[in-house]
Amino acid sequence: MNSSNKTRVSEFLLLGFLEEKDLQPLIYGLFLSMYLVTVFGNMFIILAILSDLRLHTPMYFFLSNLSFVDICFISTTVPKMLVNIQTQNKVITFAGCITQVYFFLLFIELDNFLLTIMAYDRYVAICHPMHYTVIMNYQLCGFLLLVSWIISVLHALFQSLMMLQLSFGTQLEIPHFFCEPNQVVQLTCSDTFFNVLVMYFTLVLLATVPLVGIFYSYIKIVSSIRAISSVQGKYKAFSTCASHLLVVSLFYCTGIGVYLSSAANHRSQSNATASVMYTVITPMLNPFIYSLRNKDVKSALKRFFRKKL
Repeated sequence: MNSSNKTRVSEFLLLGFLEEKDLQPLIYGLFLSMYLVTVFGNMFIILAILSDLRLHTPMYFFLSNLSFVDICFISTTVPKMLVNIQTQNKVITFAGCITQVYFFLLFIELDNFLLTIMAYDRYVAICHPMHYTVIMNYQLCGFLLLVSWIISVLHALFQSLMMLQLSFGTQLEIPHFFCEPNQVVQLTCSDTFFNVLVMYFTLVLLATVPLVGIFYSYIKIVSSIRAISSVQGKYKAFSTCASHLLVVSLFYCTGIGVYLSSAANHRSQSNATASVMYTVITPMLNPFIYSLRNKDVKSALKRFFRKKL
């Protein structure tokens, strides 16, 4: 397409849940409550870990980073939706949309990598307990976190720059409550074959490789747990990774489910409702899962609140 024929877009319309006029007060209150619970819940996890020296271990180092990323992840999408409902304004600028796409991809990839690293941490702790402190040293933990950030930043930047090269027609309504990358690409009047190819290739690469790593880690973990003779020993070993396994299942099952449904039905607003599961519900549930099922975090939270009272 010639540059003279390109349509320069200044804004998009986020339809999301704004079509449901009667339900908007309920939707606003519900999303505001979930946002606040997510932010404060994850913040308390971070503060509890920082304030308790007993939790200054690789496992909780990555958990605190996961909590920070979850706060950033939900803050990328929900506040804009709340403002749109409050002001009855569906508009998001083109720059704002691309920025939202960038941070959405950045933080979802970081979530992906952190869950994989935490699976590896549990693998080392259960399968090689005698060498755990040697393998999972501070240098390796810092290196894994740094690599995760670098790959996530580069991937998000690459995808965002590719979207800047697209031209758009007059149909600029996004049936979503945020600028979901797949939905934005579908609005373009450019040839999107390369964009879609790259999008799904990187999705498969950056989602499948970590997922395979998680599966491999848990296959080894299950094998090691089965080799433990005592029932109490098996329970103790499994309890150390139960919370992580639950979060992984929630994150990947909802994310993959949403993308498969959106591939089958591009324009349905039901995709926006389904996306709430991995963009809002999962970050909100993470602190509950880790605090209620983890005795160390639960105890640290109690000590933290006792100090403050």
